[in-house]
Amino acid sequence: MHCSLFEPHESRNVTYQDAINFLFPLHRFGMKPGLERIRSLLNAVGNPQKRLGKVVHIAGTNGKGTVAYAVASIFSSAGFTTGLYTSPHLVSFTERICVNGCRIPEPQVAAYCDVLKEEVADRKATFFEVTTAMACMYFAEMQAEVSVIETGMGGRLDATNVVDPDYVIIPSIGKDHTAWLGDTVEKIAAEKAAIIKKGSRVYTAVKDPAALKPIIGRAAAVGATLHVLQDFPEPVVHSAAVGELVFSLKARGADFRKLKSGVTGDFHASNLELAVLAAHDAGIEERSIRKGLLSMRDFGYRARLERLSGKPDLLLDVAHNPDGMEKSVNTLLRFSHAYRNVLVVLGLVRDKDVAEVVRCLKKLTKTVITVNLLSERGLPASELGGMCRNEGFHAIVAETAAEALDIVKRTADKDDLVLVTGSFYLAGEVLKLMKR
Repeated sequence: MHCSLFEPHESRNVTYQDAINFLFPLHRFGMKPGLERIRSLLNAVGNPQKRLGKVVHIAGTNGKGTVAYAVASIFSSAGFTTGLYTSPHLVSFTERICVNGCRIPEPQVAAYCDVLKEEVADRKATFFEVTTAMACMYFAEMQAEVSVIETGMGGRLDATNVVDPDYVIIPSIGKDHTAWLGDTVEKIAAEKAAIIKKGSRVYTAVKDPAALKPIIGRAAAVGATLHVLQDFPEPVVHSAAVGELVFSLKARGADFRKLKSGVTGDFHASNLELAVLAAHDAGIEERSIRKGLLSMRDFGYRARLERLSGKPDLLLDVAHNPDGMEKSVNTLLRFSHAYRNVLVVLGLVRDKDVAEVVRCLKKLTKTVITVNLLSERGLPASELGGMCRNEGFHAIVAETAAEALDIVKRTADKDDLVLVTGSFYLAGEVLKLMKR
């Protein structure tokens, strides 16, 4: 995508590498739920979160990234200056903050870090809080007409919950981050539903009555308008192949026939329906909706069952919890008959339901290569390999992603399917290796 010219503010004191060296050690503060620190950061720079144009705020367990990219791509295709804030990144930090598909310039990251560093030190702000402040600063400076904001974790105490959304989208609720959000779907849903504000127009695909109840309650309590996908006609999926989904759906006053998007898996139909319904509600015409769904890759939509190479087919996926893994596995089962064998390269962080993720993969394959992640949160490959063997897998332990890909290169047949999955960390590392 062509990026519009923007002259970033040069910082005489801080380079981009200085900024990265400043930002990444902030992970040591971990996750600290609460809005006091982010409000202090934003107040110090003139409260840019109040100048974000139309705000679309997205929370959920799985699917929120797909929804965010679809919404941003549609609004941008309609001619609006559109900001997109997502996390985590795969290769470059600048992926997290984009306007019309163009990443924030590196000198701008440096300049914002220079401005924020004293307040960050005083408040002991976290990595995600600083990144959120930078996104608000950039979108306000770029005079964004639409800002699409993806929550990091949860909602009520998530740093992004300083925005005042026109639209709230909640694609799914499942058990994840239970130590922070609660041990039931009802508690988790209540945390995520807390991003709903007065006057918001809310769209959700949540079906579980226990998870839907807090969303209904929150919308009623603050006077928001709630739209539940169950109340709309079910989308019709015409075809679902690797890298293409064709589906039709009906909205109030509109009949969208054979929409196309470069996503893999019919489970994405509900995610894309949420994006289309919100855009239609906002007055976006069908031509822009169609163009936006086809242009998600231009906004940086990657690693969701993405085919990186052929012979053997190598698919990259960021499913990292049981719900997400089950959807990915069920999608691939529809294609697996076309392959001789299926091989999985797996890396997981230790704070997920690792045992359940491993069990999900049993339907797809019995051969796994486990890898260490470039993260302190990563589960050691040897430990993960042992868990896989206990579940009946033939598990090969690789020290690194590079070693795992080398094993694949030596052992996989051209008619095999190789799935690399389990973590954004692993996906980013593989993208770097493939680029080299």
